[in-house]
Amino acid sequence: MLKIIATGPESSGKTTLCKALSEHFNIPFSKEYAREFLTNLEREYNQNDLTKIAEGQFKSEHNFMLLDTDLITIKIWSNYKYGNCDKWIIEQIEKQKSEKRIYLLCKPDIPWEVDPQRENPNERVELFETHKQELENLGHTYFIVEGENRVETSISFLNQLI
Repeated sequence: MLKIIATGPESSGKTTLCKALSEHFNIPFSKEYAREFLTNLEREYNQNDLTKIAEGQFKSEHNFMLLDTDLITIKIWSNYKYGNCDKWIIEQIEKQKSEKRIYLLCKPDIPWEVDPQRENPNERVELFETHKQELENLGHTYFIVEGENRVETSISFLNQLI
């Protein structure tokens, strides 16, 4: 099954894009599991929690074509925040290289929106470039989502591929 994944740094429009694509193509989307996990966590998260988040995200992907983020974002965040990433996450990402996955890489060219689960308003461009490099290293097809007509250009790109 083809997977379409909205990815990118915090506050770059991933969820908004997924909602719009879900409505346009009349398909449900897998929500970012980290939001649910962190909302129910009654303490600060740690690196071990990222593996639990990755496991929940991975399980939630199976029944959906459209995903609001995936394990690559968790890997990038783990490396950024902790300097390394759990082996299981890396192994799953490697296995996914053989799947049909199209990434909509959201550029952080929209204003930062404050959210209690967001931590890093200042390195969004750096994290965007890290996402881009990771997608290139993995050999995934991706489209950079930017500018004012983000939804329309994403729909046009997907219509050409599907």
